Amino acid sequence: MITIWGALKWDYFSQSPHAGSEGWFANTTKEGGADKLGHLYSSYVISHALSSLYENWCFEKENAALYGSLSSFAIMGYMEVGDSFSEYGFSYEDMIANFLGCAAGYLLYKYPDLAGKFSLRWEYGFKPNGTDFLTDYDNSKYLLAVKLNGFESVNKTFLKHFELHMGYYARGFSDDKDKKERNFYLGIGLNLTDLFRRYSLKKTAVVLDYIQIPGTYLQYKHDFNEN
Repeated sequence: MITIWGALKWDYFSQSPHAGSEGWFANTTKEGGADKLGHLYSSYVISHALSSLYENWCFEKENAALYGSLSSFAIMGYMEVGDSFSEYGFSYEDMIANFLGCAAGYLLYKYPDLAGKFSLRWEYGFKPNGTDFLTDYDNSKYLLAVKLNGFESVNKTFLKHFELHMGYYARGFSDDKDKKERNFYLGIGLNLTDLFRRYSLKKTAVVLDYIQIPGTYLQYKHDFNEN
């Protein structure tokens, strides 16, 4: 499936294999660094999906977390090898991001108490740019959510309904616009995962632990491209 999708959407096998450094979050990079966070997030989600599958196959939770993370790293590594045969090339930074995402996936799956406090999420906006939403970085945000209800000191207070966000997003890179943005932001939002879980909508709560709904938080951003 990866090979077919890569050949159709990511130009696999269009060039001889090559590798190099793409940089991280500099203004001269192709996506302003958002693609690196896309790799980290994808590795994280795939590791959790496979860990859950392995645990359903009666693996112990610790082994499921390990094998899920290793499987995710192998899958994302295969995709990077495919990229080496395209215009993108094999990226060292992408592989580091893959590793970090798999490591986060392992820790947050193995330790439920930690997962009750933190989650990695992706927000997809209302202005799609093209048909491949997986690489639509001009319409994406990536963030770390700190769920206040996971901390005993605030678990029985009104603050349990909120969470803190720290995220990053880039704009204007995919379309190569003159005005480009590289935004770091801090935010405070509603803890929707806890809200839906308290109303016995557990499946929806699980989805919202990975997907951030636009418009459910207030943010303060800093654009690194502004003087």
